[in-house]
Amino acid sequence: MELIQNYVSTLQLTMDQLPRQSIADVIAVLQQARVRGSQVFILGNGGSASTASHFACDLAKNTRQEGLPHFRVIGLTDNMAMFSALANDEGYENVFSEQLANLVRPGDIVIAISASGNSQNVIRAVEVAHRYGATVVGLTGFDGGGLRQLANFNIHVNSNIIEHVEDIHLMLEHLIVKSIKDQIRPAVNAQAPIAQLPAEVFGD
Repeated sequence: MELIQNYVSTLQLTMDQLPRQSIADVIAVLQQARVRGSQVFILGNGGSASTASHFACDLAKNTRQEGLPHFRVIGLTDNMAMFSALANDEGYENVFSEQLANLVRPGDIVIAISASGNSQNVIRAVEVAHRYGATVVGLTGFDGGGLRQLANFNIHVNSNIIEHVEDIHLMLEHLIVKSIKDQIRPAVNAQAPIAQLPAEVFGD
C-alpha cells in the first residue's frame, strides 16, 4: 500500500509543477495551425511512440466541428513499412527526419515527445523541422535534454521518474485536445461564421 501511495502522491506533486502558460501556448499554436490548414506531425520512441499515436488519433478525430477545418495530423510512428525501411536502410536515427523531409512545409507543426529529450532520431527530426520553417513543440522530462533547447514551445515535466513522465505526457495530450474542443464549441454552437469568431477562440 505504501508503494501505491508514494507513486500517486509523487505524481500529484509533479503535476502541480506543470507550466500552465506553456500548455496554453501550445493550445494556441495548434488552434492557429488548424485555421491555417497547416500539417501537424507527431513523433516519439517507445512509450512516447504510443502517446504520439494516441495524440494523432485524438487531435484528428475528437476535435472535429461542423463549420471548422479539421486538423491535418500525421503520426510518424504509425507507418511501420516506412519506419522499418528507413531504420534498415538509413539507420534508426533517421526514421523521423527522412519522413519529415518528404512532407514538412513552412508553417507546419512538429510535436516531438521524449522523456530524455536526447533521442538522436528525435533531435534529427527537430533539426529538419527547423530547416524547413516548421514550428517545434516539445514534451520533455528529466532535464529536457537537447529537445528542450531546440523546441519553439516546450512543456516540461519536472521528474526523473520515467513512468511519471510518460503518465503526464499522455495526460497532457488529453488536456490539450479537450481544451481545443471546449474553447471552440461555444462559438460554433452560436453559429458564428469562422471569419467572425473572436481571436481568443483560437488562442491568440
